[in-house]
Amino acid sequence: MSKQINSPSGRPRSIYADQAILQATLDLLAEVGYESMSIEAIASRAGVGKTTIYRRYTSKEELVADAIESLRDDLAIPDTGSFWGDMDILINNAAKKIDSPLGRQTLALIISTASSNPQFAEVYWIKYTKLRREAFSKILERAKSRGEIHKDADVDLIIDLVSGSLYYALIFKPTTEPVEAYMRRTMNLLLKGIGTSTTRRKSKVKSQKSKVL
Repeated sequence: MSKQINSPSGRPRSIYADQAILQATLDLLAEVGYESMSIEAIASRAGVGKTTIYRRYTSKEELVADAIESLRDDLAIPDTGSFWGDMDILINNAAKKIDSPLGRQTLALIISTASSNPQFAEVYWIKYTKLRREAFSKILERAKSRGEIHKDADVDLIIDLVSGSLYYALIFKPTTEPVEAYMRRTMNLLLKGIGTSTTRRKSKVKSQKSKVL
């Protein structure tokens, strides 16, 4: 007998059916793409009925979002008492999970699917992206309250810039530089505009003065 869990409505749900549906969705997404896949095809691949899927998901967009997200782990937001203490932990954890063949593939799936389907993009934003941004913003807001970055710093824009540069580096930019180093360079550059003198890290790079004759 398969293991079962209770759904919010009290209906028994099979863990194995849940896993089969998500895996079938991922397989078809890779094979035929978002637009060509259907609930019928997913149900057939998973070995379940369509009603089994519709009891769990209200739309294909929601199902695909959950399937993709099943490949990703939530990033814990640290609270060390300092901006760079928080960022170091966040960067290290993110690099371990994102900078891998599976992590890059997952990110590529999210971007390609969202760019071709506005409905999926909206669902993924509401269920996952928005929540992660709100968690990351807590680090920046705490840094504001400690005076580590300017109080008028645009938190949303900072997150956009950090996320955009990271996605670009992971998917498009061929480089041997570790992701951790790239993310720290990005944050250091941003801090030149948003940070106070107490948050700017001391650079070990020696500058040479040239003489003008």
